[in-house]
Amino acid sequence: MPDPKIKVIGVELEKREPIIYYTFLEEENDDDYSINTLVLVNSELGLEVGKIITKTKFLSIEEMGYEPNPIIRILTEEDEEEFQKIKQEIKEVEEYTQNKSEEMNLQMRVLQARYTFDRSKLIIFFGADSRVDFRELVKVLAKKYKVRIELRQVGIRDEVKIKGSLGLCGQVACCARFLREFSSIKMELAKTQQMMINTAKISGRCGKLLCCLRYENDFYEEVLKNVPNENSTIEYDGKPAKVITVNVFLKEVTLQVIEDNQPLLIKIPFKYFNENSNEENKTDEL
Repeated sequence: MPDPKIKVIGVELEKREPIIYYTFLEEENDDDYSINTLVLVNSELGLEVGKIITKTKFLSIEEMGYEPNPIIRILTEEDEEEFQKIKQEIKEVEEYTQNKSEEMNLQMRVLQARYTFDRSKLIIFFGADSRVDFRELVKVLAKKYKVRIELRQVGIRDEVKIKGSLGLCGQVACCARFLREFSSIKMELAKTQQMMINTAKISGRCGKLLCCLRYENDFYEEVLKNVPNENSTIEYDGKPAKVITVNVFLKEVTLQVIEDNQPLLIKIPFKYFNENSNEENKTDEL
């Protein structure tokens, strides 16, 4: 029996972070929870302010991957005033932390600070090229701000996502513009799309393979579904033939066959392999 659907709404805690779904009191009007409404919620960090970015949905726990918490309340005028104060204070925290880390000769880059709404916790995210012993820095920060301090080191992909960067295309990097979660990007994607295997040209500002390699991969997989791989040997016209090149853009394969003891290059359209594959499937069905 499938899991029952739960009435939920999507909330964003920080720009481009994964959407988190929350429930709300049934007696409240859905219209109160319009897009861009600020709400108070419990997150993994504590009490935080989030922004509604989806309409009401009905999802199962299996679809969400967790049991949703209820929204605490829509922000009141007093809440919004407090939230604005926190945002202003955060800027000072980031600047102070960076200055102190430099004074202590800590090789770290302060990226973002976040206060919980009740000011019980201050979380500071930073990037670094190696492990950093920040214990003394935590003591200094705790003495100044008198709250629980957490310093969290993030990976280079998250660092670029937080700080922003321009991609090779000249536009703002996808992770800083609209991507909420990172996908696994492997070199096979570049090979499938016949891109030059030059890591400098297929890597982003983070030094990792470009996220956009995944965008068109389904198209390439579909087009190349029945097409042999380069350097493989196949049977063509009853004779062995070596696959020299596979050109996705021209949709043709260059084969090398032996005619009269001489190598001969011939070009075969992709549809030849698709048609042959269909014929084989019909034979199998019979």
